Amino acid sequence: MKKLPLQSPHYKYIIQSFKEWLDVLGYAEVTVYSMPNYIREFLNYLEQRGKTHIHQIENKAIKKYYRELKQRSNTRRGGGLSNSYLNKHLQAIQKFSDYLRQSGRLQLPKLYLPTEENDHQIKDILTQEEVQQLYKSTNLYPTDTLRIAHWMYEALALRDKAMLTIFYGCGLRRNEAVHLDINDIYSDKQYIHVRKGKNYKERIVPINTTGLTHLQNYLYESRPRFLRNEKEEAFFISQRGKRINGQSMLLRVKLLVQRVDNTELQQKEIGLHTLRHSIATHLLQNGMKLEAIAKFLGHSSLESTQIYTHLVEHENELSGKNILVSE
Repeated sequence: MKKLPLQSPHYKYIIQSFKEWLDVLGYAEVTVYSMPNYIREFLNYLEQRGKTHIHQIENKAIKKYYRELKQRSNTRRGGGLSNSYLNKHLQAIQKFSDYLRQSGRLQLPKLYLPTEENDHQIKDILTQEEVQQLYKSTNLYPTDTLRIAHWMYEALALRDKAMLTIFYGCGLRRNEAVHLDINDIYSDKQYIHVRKGKNYKERIVPINTTGLTHLQNYLYESRPRFLRNEKEEAFFISQRGKRINGQSMLLRVKLLVQRVDNTELQQKEIGLHTLRHSIATHLLQNGMKLEAIAKFLGHSSLESTQIYTHLVEHENELSGKNILVSE
């Protein structure tokens, strides 16, 4: 998302103040960063129309901006903005309205704009067999090249297995995995402590014996090969010894997908969140109650978890199965 320039000192100040407000309320880092950028786009829109002061912000102008946003063409996507992208704008606008009211800067009436149908929320789910294929593909590294030492491929394979365990076996979000530290792994008690969850919420996530073995193999056999600084606390580190970022993790998962001899799997849109969605769906198919799955995933309410009941019902219709779904 491009950072558009602002000329108005009022708008520059309000953007910074909004960002600090989000941070104080405990929103996740990605939210504190992204929401002000969406609002920056709206304020840039107002500036271009001669409205440069906070008191010129009206619900009428907000609704007009949103209507034009929905009609905007986006050549990179080959069409209009996605509903998921629009909903992020809408969420930011509504939160910005709340900020203006609660801070006493502007008493805007409550803004009522319906959310768009989320067309990219959950696109593809992996089957349990496909997940197993990904685990097996970690060992399908090349053996006939001198570009990278053989031990490096082995170390990367152990790290890949640990990543699959964290995203699928433990259902962590992208940022939760990035911020995971070695001290968050409690091998003796078979759980991990997620300290930096969404909205700064902490939770305990259990690990089964197989998953724990993958984490320990990486921690004791692979991670030391990447380590450059003994004080590094990050659980997942890059080949340079630094905390690995989410994009690098995503690229590793996509590489594993390409190694699998499964055309149907390769045609799916696979991301890190796909693994999280997949484990939630599989747990539900196996009879786990929604409340337990919500706690496992770190959802604040059952509404977020309800989506998986629809996924399971859809899968059952396609397969002709009748699996009991516990609520």
